[in-house]
Amino acid sequence: MPFVLKKFLIEQGENKKIQQFLIDNTTLNISTSQKMIAKGRVFDENNKVLQNGQKVKGEFIQVAMFEGQTRGLNPIFETEDFAIFDKPSGVMVHPTSRNTEYTLLDEIRYHFGEGANLAHRIDQETSGLVLVTKNKYSDIILKEMFENKKYDKNYLAVVDGEITEEIGINKGIKKATNSKIGVKMETSDDGKESFTFIKPLKYDKLKNQTLVEATPHTGRQHQIRVHLESIGHRIVGDPIYGIDEEIADEYLLKKLDSKKRIETTGYERLLLHANYLSFNYKNISYKIYSKLSI
Repeated sequence: MPFVLKKFLIEQGENKKIQQFLIDNTTLNISTSQKMIAKGRVFDENNKVLQNGQKVKGEFIQVAMFEGQTRGLNPIFETEDFAIFDKPSGVMVHPTSRNTEYTLLDEIRYHFGEGANLAHRIDQETSGLVLVTKNKYSDIILKEMFENKKYDKNYLAVVDGEITEEIGINKGIKKATNSKIGVKMETSDDGKESFTFIKPLKYDKLKNQTLVEATPHTGRQHQIRVHLESIGHRIVGDPIYGIDEEIADEYLLKKLDSKKRIETTGYERLLLHANYLSFNYKNISYKIYSKLSI
């Protein structure tokens, strides 16, 4: 469990507001203590959430603090300011609740401490490169780099069918309008401008599948998956796009067993892999290739 309830004793007669108590009696700084209170992670001795402005009372307060746990995943490259992990498929990058058992953030905090963070995110089922910041300075610079698209990144994907030529997919993307799947996106003329370049690498005639290199020039949700499905080449193993929505719903509700998933999607995981990342930082050019594959 990444979130651990830690107790902090209240001295007799102490009459501080909750945020000041956190700053004085824990390792939390002003910014982090504010976030803890805002996210409802501070409780009294009766497990009641404490609100900003309240004063501490009773014998102790409790704080749900994130403690990174390792499962043996190490960065493949690091400098003083940042590191790069090769994330396996199936691992979320960030916890979605206090009950999330393990994510990439566990490894990040285990290796580099409370000040380390994700510079960007990739989907749970997508494997491959994830850039991690190790301090406040690099966090600002590298997150800004991703926001401003000042990097090059490409993916490997295995798709249904044969692709024989390079393709530039220039289709807008928006939330799917006639779908009961809340996370599903679709191509549309009135969607946000989106462009993906597809390069075929190898065709497997027996399976009728093509290994492609996909380079997204914009960063829309599910962009590569949506664009490839829109041209009739669904990514193998995709449990949301190009399949019956009843199956997609089962997957999202975690009711889709492994056997049925393989039968309906073609594989036990999404065959999409973040394979290459290049960027400049402090006047040094970095070009990183994944050590994993699909």
